[in-house]
Amino acid sequence: MEVGVRWDHLRLVPDPAAAAAPLIERRAVTRTFDTPGFRGMTFYEVHARSVINKVPAASRMPFQWTINPYRGCSHACVYCFARKSHEYLDLDAGADFDSRIVVKVNAAERVRAELAAPRWRGEHIAMGTNVDCYQRAEGRYRLMPGILEALRDAGNPFSILTKGSLILRDLPILREAAARTQVGAAVSVGFVDEELWRLIEPGTPAPRKRLEVCAALNAAGVRCGVLMGPVLPYLSDSPAQLEAAVRRIAEAGAASVTVIPLHLRPGAREWFLGWLRRHRPELIVPYARLYGGGAYAPKRYRDGISARVRELAAEYGMDRSPPPPAAHRSVRPPADEGPHQLTLL
Repeated sequence: MEVGVRWDHLRLVPDPAAAAAPLIERRAVTRTFDTPGFRGMTFYEVHARSVINKVPAASRMPFQWTINPYRGCSHACVYCFARKSHEYLDLDAGADFDSRIVVKVNAAERVRAELAAPRWRGEHIAMGTNVDCYQRAEGRYRLMPGILEALRDAGNPFSILTKGSLILRDLPILREAAARTQVGAAVSVGFVDEELWRLIEPGTPAPRKRLEVCAALNAAGVRCGVLMGPVLPYLSDSPAQLEAAVRRIAEAGAASVTVIPLHLRPGAREWFLGWLRRHRPELIVPYARLYGGGAYAPKRYRDGISARVRELAAEYGMDRSPPPPAAHRSVRPPADEGPHQLTLL
């Protein structure tokens, strides 16, 4: 029996008359922009039928509803778990995911309509849980102000996870929403090593900039924590690296810190391992040992990282921080994955 995944509802049905082109190109207005920030990128403008999406019950996500105004992400994080979702559009999970971005141009109006529907019960909505809603494209398309205004006007609770600094543009709306309902934010900062950042998260603001965003949101009264993820085995998990990250997170005044070690699902797995072969080939065998049995590192490794981060958080005065909103808690892996095998090498 095939188990559904959280992207199944996003599949497009092939058109036999246009089988030579990727599915998304048959259903969208295609644009390119000859500016340095968007050079080499293609944008597919689509009108979505719905934008508030229910997460399938089979998913391990700790939230039920999401809004994702974009698909694909110019952050180009090598490890991004959402890469597989691009294959549902007949695009690849590697370079296409980084450079061919789907834009739901009617997102704001659909959100407003769906929040007003009699069947909607005002449940928490998570944003930034698949790809970043404040990636580079948001600077041009400006979808988030309308989405946030709709949530504010409806008094609907929501949370945002981002690596982008553009969220500060919308701070006035976030403050207004926070006065009416529960609003949470988190920035993703898995490490503070800037050399590693340039290699593995090339389209994102620097870690220090993301921590400045965290500080600014908290100073403005919008509670913001840090998702310290992913921690990358053999790349960002040394005692010194963990200590540096937690210290900087604490110095930024983060409301909480939640750690998640790297997980390698299909799509992300192949792209990440290709990067590893080019940049750190000596780690291929250690990664084979660690991830040879599935998408998650062994439980003992995950528990060790979590315990150390808790100790450091306590040392830096963050031990009494309440947990972050549900949208910012990590996907809960199984206690220990079963015997199924995924190809690593």
